Amino acid sequence: MGFVHSHSDASLFIRLSSSCTVYVLVYVDDIIVTGSDPQNVHQFLDQLCSTFDSRRMGELNFFLGMEITRFPDHLFLSQTRYAIDLLKRFNMTDCKPCPTPLPSDTRLSCLDGDPLSDPSTYRSMVGGLQYLTLSRPDISFAVNQVCQFMHNPRSSHLQVVKRIFRYIKGTVAQGLVFHESTDFTLRSFSDADWAGSVDDRRSTTGACIFFGPNLLTWTAKKQSTVSRSSTEAEYRALAHTAAEIRWFGFLFRELGIPLRSAPCIYVDNLSAIYMAANPIFHARTRHIEIDYHFVRN
Repeated sequence: MGFVHSHSDASLFIRLSSSCTVYVLVYVDDIIVTGSDPQNVHQFLDQLCSTFDSRRMGELNFFLGMEITRFPDHLFLSQTRYAIDLLKRFNMTDCKPCPTPLPSDTRLSCLDGDPLSDPSTYRSMVGGLQYLTLSRPDISFAVNQVCQFMHNPRSSHLQVVKRIFRYIKGTVAQGLVFHESTDFTLRSFSDADWAGSVDDRRSTTGACIFFGPNLLTWTAKKQSTVSRSSTEAEYRALAHTAAEIRWFGFLFRELGIPLRSAPCIYVDNLSAIYMAANPIFHARTRHIEIDYHFVRN
């Protein structure tokens, strides 16, 4: 059929030609097909259905728990049904909504509170929240925090999880908006919570990447090593963001999407910015030289 397997995404297949482009995204037995010419898309679907036992489900409006709603000038992606089911599953439908996922001064510890008699409920609740972060960047940091205590959750951690559920109760219909745009620019923002973990003083990386006005991906992830300064934590976050934006550059090249300019990464730490521009290392920064070279490349 003339498709090429994407090097950037193992589940993506692409057929490029001078007249049209067709993209096929496969997840087990669920398939999304789209392209630049509806006639070519329908021809491919006819071939697929004649070769395999499959059904055409029509225009995409639901995929793996994600709801897709079309408007004249934008798409809206959400997990409203999934969020409602999650609240029902853990008897939180009547809970009182709260305005934020976490209080700003929250610092969780593995020693706070009493051990839970049945940690499986905690793990199930957090697992459900993890899937909800696919369309909810606003809860990513909070969910990352409670994920760190899956092996030995305590009562204080469960209270934080329940607060996240209360926040979801009040924001159950929120999701992602994708606008039509001619802005083909990749922009990203990188940050770090230096030594934020009370237990091991590791930092947390935070990042988000936009294509034009549209948010593509976001991250809230605990760093694998202890940073000795805020500059080091910010620089490691910058290296992570650079790797993500580089992957998107590869993917867009395969998709035939032109980038109008070089990607931009915004960082709020001057020392990290100077380090990226200055090839001079000394004793306090030599150990992060690998990240340095990756960012510069």
